[in-house]
Amino acid sequence: MPDKHLPGGVRTRTARRARRTAAVGLSLAALAAGATTGAGPAAARPQAAAAPAAGCGAAHLIEQKLATGTSWRMCWRYDGRAGLVLENVAYLPKGESKPVKVLNSARLAQIHVPYDDGKHEYDDLTGQNFAQGLMDLTPAECPGGTIKPVKVPDGDPEHPNVKGLCTTTRSRGHAYRMHDLQTDRTHQVQGKDLLVYTVNQVGWYEYITEWRFQDDGTVAMNVGATGSLSFDDYNAQDGRGWPIGKGARDYSTSHSHNVFWRLDFGLDGSSRTRVEQYDSTVSAPTGRQEGPTARTTRTKVTRELAGDHKTYRWWRVVSATGRNKDGHARSYELVPGPTTRYPGRAFTRHDMYVTEYDACELFASNNPGCAAGHPKSVDKWADGRTLTHPVVWMNVGFHHIARDEDQQPMPVHWQGFAISPRDVTAMNPLTPKDLAWQNGHWEWRS
Repeated sequence: MPDKHLPGGVRTRTARRARRTAAVGLSLAALAAGATTGAGPAAARPQAAAAPAAGCGAAHLIEQKLATGTSWRMCWRYDGRAGLVLENVAYLPKGESKPVKVLNSARLAQIHVPYDDGKHEYDDLTGQNFAQGLMDLTPAECPGGTIKPVKVPDGDPEHPNVKGLCTTTRSRGHAYRMHDLQTDRTHQVQGKDLLVYTVNQVGWYEYITEWRFQDDGTVAMNVGATGSLSFDDYNAQDGRGWPIGKGARDYSTSHSHNVFWRLDFGLDGSSRTRVEQYDSTVSAPTGRQEGPTARTTRTKVTRELAGDHKTYRWWRVVSATGRNKDGHARSYELVPGPTTRYPGRAFTRHDMYVTEYDACELFASNNPGCAAGHPKSVDKWADGRTLTHPVVWMNVGFHHIARDEDQQPMPVHWQGFAISPRDVTAMNPLTPKDLAWQNGHWEWRS
């Protein structure tokens, strides 16, 4: 493909419940590549760890071989602001001799909640004790899985350890289906996911932070909100709200919800990954052509980027060292979910950012960890530095205008995105043995 270069103080649980805000609503994220957010039937209980992974002991290791043959392995820890952080995430496809490292770390990077009337604006991770609101889970919420105890930094001293981390497996429906006309045989597999999640309470609502590790190598990241609409916010009489309940007396205040994730890729064990942007242009038919033509160009992202989703645009993160058995560079594609971009703040005006790694840059807004004078938000970090160790920030927004069905309790509203393997393996990692010979140009069996 042609290419071009792109220029360059802790509150107790009781006190936390006192925050009077409208409950957040999040959009249903229809994830690509077979990822789903709905709960499916539970599968086998995650296996006990055989040995510690690099950088963590057995208590902080998550390791699972799925029924379809794929294995995932990672470390977890619990941060005093971000909540659950996953590190050293590795994927072992069926038929491969050794795991492929995918991520150095993955974490939430902010939940920004501005209200339509301009009277309230919250950064829930760095301003509302999100991490300290970790909730106990019941076995019914983690069917067929394991609930791990979590020691919450700066948490309620009377409740320091929370049964708050669920790891389980779930079915997601068809991973593929193909009817072979030559043999009159149908090939189909029901996909399996490793599901890792926590629930954090902030005010009237509860966030479900969910990570799905699929057997085809896809990683789906979702945040869902449930809980209650805040009755104290039934006061939007200025035309910015929606009537809830009988008649037109109570109006729930509308607001936006902007969720950020921070991904530090470490493909094949190297942080010196490359980022590429692809754009396709469709032209009208000419001459004897039957239809329009499309031409795709690659842009090498060599400097920090503030990017936006457009029709026929996508990005991938490329390994600096690893290739699959066909000799193609391994990479992961960024797969966006539905989003409503919030124009009210500079850091929410773009769908994704790529910045050069800086250990203190952990939250997309109201970032507390850097020295005095360091900018506080991700838009100001993307200032054109050359990329050697890129960090990807994804922003998924939703404008919540409440409805009668949001009470009571409020159904889970999801928003999120996925990263999907591109050329990590030479074929579909779930390919059955009798089709494994059909790699590349092939002909019907004789």
